[in-house]
Amino acid sequence: MKILKALCVAATCLSAALAVNTHAAPAYRWQSVPWGGAGFVDGFVYHPHQQGLLYARTDIGGMYRWDGQSQTWTPLLDALGHDDADLMGVISMAVDPQDPQKLYAACGLYINQWARKGAILRSEDQGHTWLKTELPIGVGGNMDGRGTGERLVVDPKNGKTIYFGSNLDGLWRSVDGGASFTRLNDSVKAISLVAAQPDTQGVLFVGSADDKPGLYISSDGGASLVRVEAIPQQVPQHLAFATDGTLYVAFASGKTPREINPSNATGGSVWKRDRTGKWSEITPIRSEEGKGFGYSGVDVGPDGTLAVSTIDRWWPGDDIFISTDAGLHWIALSEKSRHNATGYPWLMSYTKGEDRMGHWIADLKINPFNADEMIYGTGYGLWMSQDLAAVRSGHPVEFKFNVGNFEEAATTQLVSPLGGATVLATFLDVAGAAWDDVTAGPKTGLFQPPTEANYSVDYAGLRPDYVVRRASSDAVVGYASDTGGADWAPITPLPDYFKDGKAGWHRRSSIAVSAAGTSLVWGAENMAGYYSTDSGKTWKTSAGWPQGSDRPLPVVSDKAIDRVFYVYDRVGKAIDISVDGGASFKPVITGLPALETWQNGDIYVVPGRARDLWLVATFGLLHSAKAGDPMTSIATVDTVWKLGFGAPAKTEGYPAIYLWGIVKGQEGLWRSDDEARSWTRINDDMHQFGHIDAVAGDPLEYGTVYIAPGGRGIMVGRA
Repeated sequence: MKILKALCVAATCLSAALAVNTHAAPAYRWQSVPWGGAGFVDGFVYHPHQQGLLYARTDIGGMYRWDGQSQTWTPLLDALGHDDADLMGVISMAVDPQDPQKLYAACGLYINQWARKGAILRSEDQGHTWLKTELPIGVGGNMDGRGTGERLVVDPKNGKTIYFGSNLDGLWRSVDGGASFTRLNDSVKAISLVAAQPDTQGVLFVGSADDKPGLYISSDGGASLVRVEAIPQQVPQHLAFATDGTLYVAFASGKTPREINPSNATGGSVWKRDRTGKWSEITPIRSEEGKGFGYSGVDVGPDGTLAVSTIDRWWPGDDIFISTDAGLHWIALSEKSRHNATGYPWLMSYTKGEDRMGHWIADLKINPFNADEMIYGTGYGLWMSQDLAAVRSGHPVEFKFNVGNFEEAATTQLVSPLGGATVLATFLDVAGAAWDDVTAGPKTGLFQPPTEANYSVDYAGLRPDYVVRRASSDAVVGYASDTGGADWAPITPLPDYFKDGKAGWHRRSSIAVSAAGTSLVWGAENMAGYYSTDSGKTWKTSAGWPQGSDRPLPVVSDKAIDRVFYVYDRVGKAIDISVDGGASFKPVITGLPALETWQNGDIYVVPGRARDLWLVATFGLLHSAKAGDPMTSIATVDTVWKLGFGAPAKTEGYPAIYLWGIVKGQEGLWRSDDEARSWTRINDDMHQFGHIDAVAGDPLEYGTVYIAPGGRGIMVGRA
């Protein structure tokens, strides 16, 4: 087959951030606020020759390395800066079989034209530091199909040769250890996996997710690909080699092959190829009519134990099947296992106390040095067992939710009130919670129902136990609590909420509560503003609401004066105020800088101070300290992405300001103790966290700040 004209991509240093000494003391100590998992874990890699070396990848929260001694995970991509935030989406990992120090990752979130192009990251110290090779193509770490793999592989006989199977742009190869990549072959464009046959050089297996999917073999290092005709026209999801050379492959099928896994599977099968090259089907169970599902994870332990997982089997749920005779007979692990989520009350609530395997079991792995150890991922975290052999004796296999320091919740908002809970946070997929103690997972204060996405949370500044949050339910748009989050009452939707048939357009919006809790204002996306004076039982339209913007218009409440709200009028280049509980709005500050349609801007209020407003946007940072003051620009600040306020350095002093952005040309997390006249950087180059969704200072403890790195849950920073 003709090799395409080479298209080479040179490597660049990821940033000075990723080349610094990992032992340098950080400006702040950063620790996760415990929650545990809460996101899709889509892949695992054990090193084949280094005992105990295990990696996990996620779709939006980076990748991790397992520490067996402490039974915790170490995040590996926290050094990514703002411009590289999309690289937190990891679609594949690879290790060098000959060198356990070397680690590779194919990164990027989306393949759309508007998205950042992907990159290959490479490390020579097990992920402590990284170098980056930019790619001219998109990488879909958070797109359908992300549960397949691995798509990145190091030639087992030559560590300089690395292969990468892209989402839509064919097979790529590096011959210089990942410093550059060349497109090698695009006879298969949508690739689901790339694997090298152990103890050989140049023998590859390539999974196709094209319109006519299947498995291909190359004996010349990917220059040519030959389709395997003995197996069905389905998408290879994962494959595994047994120590005797037998190959096992899990397949799934669906209407759009490249969008299979973790969803969109309607069929599937499991096949093996023996040492003579003969293929045979060993599918544990077949899809029933109307209950289609596929197969995804597959691995073989050092003792020959074979494990395969279903994918997208919504009833009675995904399962793992175990065989001790190379697929002749199977045991459903759901019937022979127990799952221990002790220490993670949110998960018990999420699963309603039922013992199930979990959903979206895209990948599983058996420790190559310990046949008793198996790990598998789900849509909400990962499970690990140390007694897989129990299945042979008929005893239950015990699984633990081993997610210590593995925090993947996607935070939408967090606040730290002066009174009440220490921190309240809303999450996508798993609702959120109120924390009294940020060193432990919340045992009470879990937001209910736990399976709903929540988009915002707010508290009454003069009555901090009164809290409201915005949820994604079609029937209930949010909840209110007057017990600091211990109990909740539903907030009913607007009468015309669904009249346009586009309710989904309005879900990502916020609800703000006035300082004394007497009124609510709802800034619904693609709708007008609405207010309520009866805790959300009834709603009326807010007069004077800004017009002409199809983007969300977050509304905020003054934390010192009741019934006062503010909204940023992007089109009118003004800040509008309501002094009647949201019934009407009018401009209070005009002549603000213009924003492009794609740019965002947000208002922040200083807790405890009347009409003290900050406006942040790509044009910088503006401040109006009191009523009648115009907005003035903070000259030292170039760009602001997020802002928050905390306890002052001195009693009765101005609150500490926490800023994520660029100050005097340097990106970072910053603190100002003197009303933005000077700034101190509080993070270091190893703790940049890619994208940060929210920042909130602790109002009682000076120097303490809470942040929500994208896909990494909540973190607390202390001096």
